[in-house]
Amino acid sequence: MTSTANAPASGGGSAAQPDHLGHVIFITAAAAMGGFLFGYDSSVINGAVVAIRERFDVGSAALAQVIAAALIGCAFGAATAGRIADRIGRIRCMQIAAALFTASAIGSALPFALWDLAMWRVVGGFGIGMASVIGPAYIAEVSPPAYRGRLASFQQAAIVIGIAVSQLVNWGILNLADGDQRGEIGGLEAWQWMLGVMVVPAVLYGLLSFVIPESPRFLVSVGRTDKAKEVLREVEGSGIDADARVREIDRSMRSEHKSTFKDLLGGRFGFLPIVWIGIGLSVFQQLVGINVIFYYSSSLWQSVGIDPSASFLYSFETSVVNIVGTVIAMIFVDRIGRKPLALIGSVGMALSLGAAAWAFSFKTGTGDNISLPDTQGVVALVAANLFVLFFALSWGVVVWVLLGEMFPGRIRAAALGVAAAAQWIANWVITVSFPSLSDWNLSGAYMIYTFFALLSIPFILKWVPETKGKALEEMG
Repeated sequence: MTSTANAPASGGGSAAQPDHLGHVIFITAAAAMGGFLFGYDSSVINGAVVAIRERFDVGSAALAQVIAAALIGCAFGAATAGRIADRIGRIRCMQIAAALFTASAIGSALPFALWDLAMWRVVGGFGIGMASVIGPAYIAEVSPPAYRGRLASFQQAAIVIGIAVSQLVNWGILNLADGDQRGEIGGLEAWQWMLGVMVVPAVLYGLLSFVIPESPRFLVSVGRTDKAKEVLREVEGSGIDADARVREIDRSMRSEHKSTFKDLLGGRFGFLPIVWIGIGLSVFQQLVGINVIFYYSSSLWQSVGIDPSASFLYSFETSVVNIVGTVIAMIFVDRIGRKPLALIGSVGMALSLGAAAWAFSFKTGTGDNISLPDTQGVVALVAANLFVLFFALSWGVVVWVLLGEMFPGRIRAAALGVAAAAQWIANWVITVSFPSLSDWNLSGAYMIYTFFALLSIPFILKWVPETKGKALEEMG
Protein backbone atom coordinates (compact mmCIF):
# COMPACT_ATOMS: atom_id res chain seq x y z
CA MET A 1 0.00 0.00 0.00
CA THR A 2 1.21 3.48 -0.77
CA SER A 3 1.27 6.30 1.76
CA THR A 4 1.29 10.06 1.86
CA ALA A 5 4.67 11.33 0.75
CA ASN A 6 4.76 14.21 3.18
CA ALA A 7 3.50 12.26 6.20
CA PRO A 8 6.05 11.62 8.95
CA ALA A 9 7.31 8.06 8.97
CA SER A 10 7.50 7.83 12.72
CA GLY A 11 3.84 8.01 13.55
CA GLY A 12 0.82 10.28 13.17
CA GLY A 13 -1.57 9.59 10.34
CA SER A 14 0.76 7.19 8.53
CA ALA A 15 1.04 4.75 11.41
CA ALA A 16 -1.59 2.18 12.19
CA GLN A 17 -3.77 2.92 15.20
CA PRO A 18 -2.99 0.52 18.09
CA ASP A 19 -6.42 -1.15 17.80
CA HIS A 20 -5.81 -1.84 14.10
CA LEU A 21 -2.20 -2.94 14.31
CA GLY A 22 -3.20 -6.45 15.40
CA HIS A 23 -5.34 -6.79 12.29
CA VAL A 24 -2.48 -5.59 10.08
CA ILE A 25 -0.16 -8.13 11.73
CA PHE A 26 -2.66 -10.92 11.00
CA ILE A 27 -2.92 -9.88 7.34
CA THR A 28 0.86 -9.72 7.05
CA ALA A 29 1.36 -13.10 8.71
CA ALA A 30 -1.19 -14.69 6.36
CA ALA A 31 0.59 -13.26 3.31
CA ALA A 32 3.92 -14.46 4.67
CA MET A 33 2.70 -18.08 4.73
CA GLY A 34 4.23 -18.37 1.27
CA GLY A 35 7.58 -17.73 2.95
CA PHE A 36 6.80 -20.48 5.47
CA LEU A 37 6.20 -22.91 2.62
CA PHE A 38 9.47 -21.90 0.97
CA GLY A 39 11.36 -22.51 4.22
CA TYR A 40 9.58 -25.79 4.79
CA ASP A 41 10.19 -27.08 1.28
CA SER A 42 13.85 -26.00 1.18
CA SER A 43 14.64 -27.81 4.42
CA VAL A 44 12.34 -30.84 4.32
CA ILE A 45 14.29 -32.35 1.44
CA ASN A 46 17.34 -32.48 3.74
CA GLY A 47 15.62 -35.24 5.72
CA ALA A 48 14.91 -37.31 2.63
CA VAL A 49 18.25 -37.10 0.80
CA VAL A 50 19.65 -40.47 1.91
CA ALA A 51 16.37 -42.31 1.24
CA ILE A 52 15.94 -40.77 -2.23
CA ARG A 53 19.50 -41.74 -3.10
CA GLU A 54 18.82 -45.35 -2.06
CA ARG A 55 15.29 -45.60 -3.48
CA PHE A 56 16.27 -44.44 -6.96
CA ASP A 57 19.95 -45.53 -6.84
CA VAL A 58 21.46 -42.22 -7.97
CA GLY A 59 24.80 -40.51 -7.47
CA SER A 60 25.59 -37.15 -5.86
CA ALA A 61 25.36 -35.14 -9.08
CA ALA A 62 21.90 -36.44 -10.04
CA LEU A 63 20.70 -36.11 -6.46
CA ALA A 64 21.83 -32.48 -6.37
CA GLN A 65 19.80 -31.82 -9.52
CA VAL A 66 16.65 -33.24 -7.88
CA ILE A 67 17.22 -31.21 -4.72
CA ALA A 68 17.70 -28.07 -6.78
CA ALA A 69 14.90 -28.78 -9.25
CA ALA A 70 12.45 -26.70 -7.22
CA LEU A 71 14.68 -23.68 -7.72
CA ILE A 72 14.17 -23.77 -11.49
CA GLY A 73 10.43 -23.50 -10.92
CA CYS A 74 11.09 -20.74 -8.39
CA ALA A 75 12.89 -18.65 -10.99
CA PHE A 76 10.05 -18.94 -13.52
CA GLY A 77 7.40 -18.34 -10.86
CA ALA A 78 9.18 -15.24 -9.61
CA ALA A 79 9.68 -13.86 -13.12
CA THR A 80 5.98 -14.13 -14.01
CA ALA A 81 4.28 -13.41 -10.67
CA GLY A 82 4.38 -9.62 -11.00
CA ARG A 83 2.51 -9.63 -14.30
CA ILE A 84 -0.02 -12.17 -13.02
CA ALA A 85 -0.63 -10.15 -9.85
CA ASP A 86 -1.16 -6.94 -11.83
CA ARG A 87 -3.76 -8.69 -14.00
CA ILE A 88 -5.78 -10.76 -11.52
CA GLY A 89 -4.78 -9.37 -8.13
CA ARG A 90 -2.45 -10.27 -5.28
CA ILE A 91 -4.93 -12.57 -3.53
CA ARG A 92 -5.72 -14.65 -6.63
CA CYS A 93 -1.99 -15.01 -7.18
CA MET A 94 -1.59 -16.37 -3.63
CA GLN A 95 -4.40 -18.86 -4.25
CA ILE A 96 -2.72 -20.15 -7.42
CA ALA A 97 0.53 -20.54 -5.48
CA ALA A 98 -1.30 -22.46 -2.72
CA ALA A 99 -2.81 -24.83 -5.31
CA LEU A 100 0.63 -25.47 -6.81
CA PHE A 101 2.09 -26.11 -3.34
CA THR A 102 -0.66 -28.61 -2.58
CA ALA A 103 -0.24 -30.50 -5.86
CA SER A 104 3.53 -30.57 -5.38
CA ALA A 105 3.28 -31.99 -1.85
CA ILE A 106 1.03 -34.84 -2.98
CA GLY A 107 3.02 -35.58 -6.15
CA SER A 108 6.40 -35.47 -4.38
CA ALA A 109 5.17 -37.92 -1.74
CA LEU A 110 4.00 -40.44 -4.38
CA PRO A 111 6.62 -40.42 -7.17
CA PHE A 112 7.06 -43.45 -9.43
CA ALA A 113 10.44 -42.33 -10.84
CA LEU A 114 13.21 -39.84 -10.16
CA TRP A 115 12.12 -37.57 -13.03
CA ASP A 116 8.57 -37.61 -11.63
CA LEU A 117 9.85 -36.42 -8.24
CA ALA A 118 11.90 -33.69 -9.94
CA MET A 119 8.86 -32.56 -11.94
CA TRP A 120 6.69 -32.16 -8.84
CA ARG A 121 9.47 -30.21 -7.14
CA VAL A 122 9.52 -27.85 -10.13
CA VAL A 123 5.73 -27.40 -9.78
CA GLY A 124 6.13 -26.56 -6.09
CA GLY A 125 9.02 -24.27 -6.95
CA PHE A 126 6.81 -22.29 -9.32
CA GLY A 127 4.42 -21.68 -6.41
CA ILE A 128 7.31 -20.69 -4.13
CA GLY A 129 8.62 -18.26 -6.74
CA MET A 130 5.20 -16.63 -7.06
CA ALA A 131 4.85 -16.34 -3.29
CA SER A 132 8.36 -14.89 -2.96
CA VAL A 133 7.33 -11.95 -5.15
CA ILE A 134 3.73 -11.49 -4.04
CA GLY A 135 4.46 -11.71 -0.32
CA PRO A 136 6.86 -8.74 -0.04
CA ALA A 137 4.92 -6.66 -2.59
CA TYR A 138 1.56 -7.23 -0.88
CA ILE A 139 2.98 -6.58 2.59
CA ALA A 140 4.60 -3.34 1.41
CA GLU A 141 1.26 -2.22 -0.07
CA VAL A 142 -0.80 -2.86 3.08
CA SER A 143 1.76 -1.70 5.67
CA PRO A 144 1.91 1.82 7.15
CA PRO A 145 5.42 3.31 6.64
CA ALA A 146 6.23 3.45 10.36
CA TYR A 147 5.80 -0.32 10.63
CA ARG A 148 6.66 -1.43 7.11
CA GLY A 149 10.19 -2.66 7.80
CA ARG A 150 9.12 -4.83 10.71
CA LEU A 151 6.07 -6.13 8.88
CA ALA A 152 8.12 -6.87 5.76
CA SER A 153 10.43 -8.88 8.04
CA PHE A 154 7.57 -11.35 8.46
CA GLN A 155 8.52 -12.86 5.10
CA GLN A 156 11.95 -13.95 6.36
CA ALA A 157 10.57 -14.84 9.79
CA ALA A 158 8.10 -17.17 8.09
CA ILE A 159 10.92 -18.74 6.06
CA VAL A 160 13.04 -19.54 9.12
CA ILE A 161 10.04 -20.84 11.07
CA GLY A 162 9.19 -23.05 8.09
CA ILE A 163 12.73 -24.44 8.15
CA ALA A 164 12.53 -25.17 11.88
CA VAL A 165 9.07 -26.76 11.69
CA SER A 166 10.09 -29.02 8.80
CA GLN A 167 13.05 -30.28 10.80
CA LEU A 168 10.86 -31.02 13.81
CA VAL A 169 8.36 -32.83 11.59
CA ASN A 170 11.15 -34.82 9.95
CA TRP A 171 12.55 -35.75 13.35
CA GLY A 172 9.11 -36.89 14.55
CA ILE A 173 8.48 -38.97 11.43
CA LEU A 174 11.97 -40.49 11.65
CA ASN A 175 11.30 -41.55 15.24
CA LEU A 176 8.04 -43.21 14.16
CA ALA A 177 10.05 -45.10 11.55
CA ASP A 178 12.67 -46.22 14.14
CA GLY A 179 15.30 -43.88 12.71
CA ASP A 180 15.08 -45.27 9.17
CA GLN A 181 14.26 -42.78 6.38
CA ARG A 182 12.92 -45.73 4.36
CA GLY A 183 11.05 -47.24 7.28
CA GLU A 184 7.39 -47.94 6.53
CA ILE A 185 4.58 -45.95 8.17
CA GLY A 186 1.03 -46.68 7.05
CA GLY A 187 2.11 -48.15 3.74
CA LEU A 188 4.49 -45.32 2.78
CA GLU A 189 8.17 -44.83 3.51
CA ALA A 190 9.17 -42.21 6.08
CA TRP A 191 10.69 -39.86 3.47
CA GLN A 192 7.39 -39.84 1.56
CA TRP A 193 5.55 -38.67 4.66
CA MET A 194 8.18 -35.96 5.13
CA LEU A 195 7.48 -34.53 1.68
CA GLY A 196 3.72 -35.12 1.84
CA VAL A 197 3.07 -33.36 5.15
CA MET A 198 3.62 -30.03 3.36
CA VAL A 199 0.06 -30.36 2.10
CA VAL A 200 -1.13 -29.13 5.53
CA PRO A 201 0.51 -25.64 5.46
CA ALA A 202 -0.23 -25.41 1.71
CA VAL A 203 -3.96 -25.82 2.31
CA LEU A 204 -3.78 -23.40 5.27
CA TYR A 205 -2.12 -20.79 3.04
CA GLY A 206 -4.93 -21.17 0.53
CA LEU A 207 -7.63 -20.85 3.20
CA LEU A 208 -6.02 -17.75 4.73
CA SER A 209 -5.94 -16.08 1.32
CA PHE A 210 -9.76 -16.07 1.38
CA VAL A 211 -9.96 -14.08 4.63
CA ILE A 212 -7.44 -11.28 4.00
CA PRO A 213 -8.26 -8.19 1.92
CA GLU A 214 -7.00 -7.41 -1.55
CA SER A 215 -4.29 -4.76 -1.81
CA PRO A 216 -5.77 -1.22 -1.88
CA ARG A 217 -3.40 -0.42 -4.73
CA PHE A 218 -4.79 -3.20 -6.91
CA LEU A 219 -8.38 -2.32 -5.95
CA VAL A 220 -7.83 1.27 -7.07
CA SER A 221 -6.24 0.04 -10.31
CA VAL A 222 -9.42 -1.86 -11.23
CA GLY A 223 -11.80 0.91 -10.15
CA ARG A 224 -13.02 -0.64 -6.88
CA THR A 225 -12.41 2.54 -4.89
CA ASP A 226 -15.09 1.93 -2.25
CA LYS A 227 -13.52 -1.40 -1.36
CA ALA A 228 -10.08 0.23 -1.36
CA LYS A 229 -11.30 2.82 1.18
CA GLU A 230 -12.69 0.07 3.35
CA VAL A 231 -9.38 -1.78 3.36
CA LEU A 232 -7.44 1.42 4.07
CA ARG A 233 -9.60 2.06 7.14
CA GLU A 234 -8.99 -1.54 8.25
CA VAL A 235 -5.22 -1.22 8.16
CA GLU A 236 -4.67 2.46 9.06
CA GLY A 237 -7.61 3.18 11.32
CA SER A 238 -10.99 4.78 10.83
CA GLY A 239 -9.59 8.26 11.48
CA ILE A 240 -7.68 8.50 8.20
CA ASP A 241 -8.92 10.47 5.22
CA ALA A 242 -9.61 7.47 2.99
CA ASP A 243 -10.77 9.64 0.09
CA ALA A 244 -7.46 11.52 0.10
CA ARG A 245 -5.50 8.28 0.33
CA VAL A 246 -7.37 6.79 -2.64
CA ARG A 247 -6.79 9.96 -4.67
CA GLU A 248 -3.11 9.81 -3.82
CA ILE A 249 -2.84 6.15 -4.86
CA ASP A 250 -4.77 6.88 -8.06
CA ARG A 251 -2.58 9.89 -8.83
CA SER A 252 0.55 7.83 -8.24
CA MET A 253 -0.69 5.05 -10.50
CA ARG A 254 -1.75 7.42 -13.26
CA SER A 255 1.77 8.80 -13.34
CA GLU A 256 3.09 5.31 -14.01
CA HIS A 257 2.08 2.46 -16.27
CA LYS A 258 1.96 -1.31 -16.02
CA SER A 259 5.53 -2.39 -15.72
CA THR A 260 6.98 -4.75 -18.30
CA PHE A 261 10.42 -6.21 -18.85
CA LYS A 262 11.06 -3.51 -21.46
CA ASP A 263 10.60 -0.82 -18.78
CA LEU A 264 13.58 -2.18 -16.89
CA LEU A 265 15.96 -1.53 -19.76
CA GLY A 266 18.15 1.56 -19.89
CA GLY A 267 21.69 2.80 -19.46
CA ARG A 268 24.92 1.32 -20.77
CA PHE A 269 24.57 -2.06 -19.07
CA GLY A 270 21.11 -3.18 -20.18
CA PHE A 271 19.01 -2.73 -17.07
CA LEU A 272 18.38 0.48 -15.16
CA PRO A 273 20.89 0.97 -12.30
CA ILE A 274 18.26 0.39 -9.58
CA VAL A 275 17.35 -2.96 -11.20
CA TRP A 276 21.00 -4.04 -11.14
CA ILE A 277 21.14 -3.11 -7.46
CA GLY A 278 18.11 -5.32 -6.80
CA ILE A 279 19.70 -8.17 -8.75
CA GLY A 280 22.95 -7.65 -6.82
CA LEU A 281 21.17 -7.84 -3.47
CA SER A 282 19.42 -11.05 -4.50
CA VAL A 283 22.56 -12.69 -5.85
CA PHE A 284 24.80 -11.76 -2.91
CA GLN A 285 22.18 -13.13 -0.50
CA GLN A 286 22.65 -16.57 -2.09
CA LEU A 287 26.34 -16.53 -3.07
CA VAL A 288 27.44 -16.39 0.58
CA GLY A 289 26.26 -20.02 0.71
CA ILE A 290 23.46 -19.81 3.27
CA ASN A 291 21.38 -22.58 1.73
CA VAL A 292 24.28 -25.00 1.86
CA ILE A 293 23.71 -25.03 5.63
CA PHE A 294 20.06 -25.98 5.24
CA TYR A 295 20.16 -28.28 2.20
CA TYR A 296 23.19 -30.27 3.32
CA SER A 297 23.31 -29.65 7.09
CA SER A 298 23.09 -33.33 8.09
CA SER A 299 26.20 -34.12 6.03
CA LEU A 300 28.06 -31.16 7.51
CA TRP A 301 27.29 -32.16 11.09
CA GLN A 302 28.36 -35.73 10.41
CA SER A 303 31.67 -34.42 9.08
CA VAL A 304 32.52 -33.04 12.51
CA GLY A 305 31.87 -36.33 14.26
CA ILE A 306 28.15 -36.05 15.07
CA ASP A 307 26.20 -39.31 14.88
CA PRO A 308 23.80 -39.35 11.88
CA SER A 309 20.81 -40.11 14.11
CA ALA A 310 21.46 -36.90 16.06
CA SER A 311 22.12 -34.71 13.02
CA PHE A 312 18.43 -33.75 12.76
CA LEU A 313 18.52 -32.20 16.21
CA TYR A 314 21.68 -30.26 15.37
CA SER A 315 20.02 -29.00 12.20
CA PHE A 316 17.08 -27.85 14.32
CA GLU A 317 19.50 -26.07 16.67
CA THR A 318 20.77 -24.11 13.69
CA SER A 319 17.18 -23.20 12.86
CA VAL A 320 16.71 -21.83 16.38
CA VAL A 321 19.77 -19.63 15.84
CA ASN A 322 18.21 -18.57 12.53
CA ILE A 323 14.98 -17.58 14.28
CA VAL A 324 16.84 -15.63 16.99
CA GLY A 325 18.74 -13.68 14.34
CA THR A 326 15.55 -12.94 12.44
CA VAL A 327 13.87 -11.59 15.60
CA ILE A 328 16.89 -9.33 16.16
CA ALA A 329 16.54 -8.02 12.60
CA MET A 330 12.81 -7.40 13.05
CA ILE A 331 13.55 -5.33 16.15
CA PHE A 332 16.25 -3.20 14.56
CA VAL A 333 15.40 -2.91 10.85
CA ASP A 334 13.20 0.18 11.42
CA ARG A 335 15.39 1.55 14.20
CA ILE A 336 18.88 1.61 12.73
CA GLY A 337 18.01 1.17 9.05
CA ARG A 338 18.55 -1.34 6.29
CA LYS A 339 22.13 -0.47 5.28
CA PRO A 340 23.71 -0.61 8.77
CA LEU A 341 22.15 -4.02 9.40
CA ALA A 342 23.40 -5.31 6.03
CA LEU A 343 26.94 -4.07 6.76
CA ILE A 344 27.00 -5.68 10.21
CA GLY A 345 25.87 -8.93 8.65
CA SER A 346 28.43 -8.84 5.84
CA VAL A 347 31.34 -8.35 8.25
CA GLY A 348 30.08 -11.06 10.59
CA MET A 349 29.47 -13.52 7.74
CA ALA A 350 32.92 -12.93 6.25
CA LEU A 351 34.64 -13.60 9.59
CA SER A 352 32.61 -16.71 10.40
CA LEU A 353 32.90 -18.15 6.88
CA GLY A 354 36.64 -17.54 6.97
CA ALA A 355 36.85 -19.43 10.28
CA ALA A 356 34.85 -22.33 8.79
CA ALA A 357 37.16 -22.42 5.75
CA TRP A 358 40.19 -22.63 8.09
CA ALA A 359 38.59 -25.45 10.10
CA PHE A 360 37.66 -27.49 7.04
CA SER A 361 41.20 -27.21 5.68
CA PHE A 362 42.10 -29.83 8.33
CA LYS A 363 39.57 -32.42 7.15
CA THR A 364 40.52 -36.00 6.39
CA GLY A 365 38.60 -38.49 4.25
CA THR A 366 36.42 -38.00 1.19
CA GLY A 367 32.73 -37.90 0.27
CA ASP A 368 30.40 -38.48 3.21
CA ASN A 369 33.19 -40.05 5.25
CA ILE A 370 35.13 -36.98 6.34
CA SER A 371 36.21 -35.90 9.80
CA LEU A 372 37.90 -33.01 11.57
CA PRO A 373 40.24 -32.84 14.57
CA ASP A 374 38.43 -31.94 17.82
CA THR A 375 39.54 -28.29 17.92
CA GLN A 376 38.71 -27.63 14.28
CA GLY A 377 35.41 -29.47 14.69
CA VAL A 378 34.37 -27.11 17.48
CA VAL A 379 35.48 -24.09 15.42
CA ALA A 380 33.46 -25.35 12.44
CA LEU A 381 30.31 -25.78 14.54
CA VAL A 382 30.63 -22.37 16.22
CA ALA A 383 31.48 -20.66 12.91
CA ALA A 384 28.49 -22.26 11.15
CA ASN A 385 26.12 -21.05 13.85
CA LEU A 386 27.62 -17.55 13.88
CA PHE A 387 27.31 -17.42 10.10
CA VAL A 388 23.62 -18.32 10.31
CA LEU A 389 23.10 -15.75 13.09
CA PHE A 390 24.76 -12.89 11.18
CA PHE A 391 22.92 -13.81 7.98
CA ALA A 392 19.56 -13.96 9.75
CA LEU A 393 19.94 -10.62 11.54
CA SER A 394 20.93 -8.87 8.32
CA TRP A 395 20.72 -10.10 4.73
CA GLY A 396 18.02 -12.66 5.44
CA VAL A 397 15.57 -9.89 6.35
CA VAL A 398 17.03 -6.76 4.77
CA VAL A 399 16.98 -8.07 1.20
CA TRP A 400 13.25 -8.90 1.35
CA VAL A 401 12.51 -5.50 2.91
CA LEU A 402 14.55 -3.59 0.33
CA LEU A 403 13.12 -5.49 -2.64
CA GLY A 404 9.62 -4.61 -1.48
CA GLU A 405 10.50 -0.92 -1.08
CA MET A 406 13.33 0.29 -3.29
CA PHE A 407 11.91 0.19 -6.81
CA PRO A 408 9.94 3.13 -8.30
CA GLY A 409 6.23 2.38 -8.61
CA ARG A 410 6.30 2.37 -12.43
CA ILE A 411 8.65 -0.66 -12.50
CA ARG A 412 8.09 -2.23 -9.07
CA ALA A 413 6.29 -5.43 -10.09
CA ALA A 414 8.55 -6.26 -13.05
CA ALA A 415 11.76 -5.31 -11.22
CA LEU A 416 10.83 -7.37 -8.17
CA GLY A 417 10.16 -10.32 -10.45
CA VAL A 418 13.56 -10.05 -12.15
CA ALA A 419 15.39 -9.62 -8.83
CA ALA A 420 13.59 -12.59 -7.29
CA ALA A 421 14.30 -14.74 -10.38
CA ALA A 422 18.00 -13.83 -10.08
CA GLN A 423 17.87 -14.93 -6.43
CA TRP A 424 16.50 -18.34 -7.33
CA ILE A 425 19.03 -18.82 -10.12
CA ALA A 426 21.89 -17.98 -7.74
CA ASN A 427 20.37 -20.35 -5.18
CA TRP A 428 20.31 -23.08 -7.83
CA VAL A 429 23.97 -22.47 -8.75
CA ILE A 430 25.06 -22.74 -5.12
CA THR A 431 22.93 -25.83 -4.47
CA VAL A 432 24.04 -27.88 -7.48
CA SER A 433 27.70 -26.83 -7.22
CA PHE A 434 28.25 -27.58 -3.53
CA PRO A 435 28.55 -31.40 -3.76
CA SER A 436 31.21 -31.10 -6.47
CA LEU A 437 32.97 -28.23 -4.67
CA SER A 438 33.02 -30.11 -1.39
CA ASP A 439 34.44 -33.21 -3.10
CA TRP A 440 37.09 -31.01 -4.71
CA ASN A 441 37.99 -28.91 -1.68
CA LEU A 442 35.52 -28.23 1.16
CA SER A 443 37.70 -25.48 2.59
CA GLY A 444 37.96 -23.92 -0.87
CA ALA A 445 34.17 -23.88 -1.17
CA TYR A 446 33.91 -21.88 2.06
CA MET A 447 36.66 -19.53 0.88
CA ILE A 448 34.52 -18.77 -2.18
CA TYR A 449 31.56 -17.93 0.08
CA THR A 450 33.88 -15.79 2.23
CA PHE A 451 34.97 -13.86 -0.85
CA PHE A 452 31.38 -13.01 -1.76
CA ALA A 453 30.61 -11.92 1.81
CA LEU A 454 33.60 -9.53 1.64
CA LEU A 455 32.58 -8.29 -1.80
CA SER A 456 29.11 -7.42 -0.51
CA ILE A 457 30.57 -4.74 1.81
CA PRO A 458 31.65 -2.23 -0.90
CA PHE A 459 28.48 -3.08 -2.82
CA ILE A 460 26.33 -1.95 0.13
CA LEU A 461 28.40 1.16 0.81
CA LYS A 462 28.42 2.41 -2.78
CA TRP A 463 25.13 1.37 -4.36
CA VAL A 464 22.42 0.22 -1.94
CA PRO A 465 19.90 2.99 -1.05
CA GLU A 466 18.49 3.49 2.44
CA THR A 467 14.69 3.18 2.41
CA LYS A 468 14.03 3.47 6.15
CA GLY A 469 10.92 5.55 6.87
CA LYS A 470 10.30 6.57 3.25
CA ALA A 471 6.89 6.33 1.59
CA LEU A 472 6.75 4.13 -1.49
CA GLU A 473 6.02 7.19 -3.65
CA GLU A 474 9.43 8.60 -2.68
CA MET A 475 11.25 5.74 -4.39
CA GLY A 476 12.08 7.06 -7.78
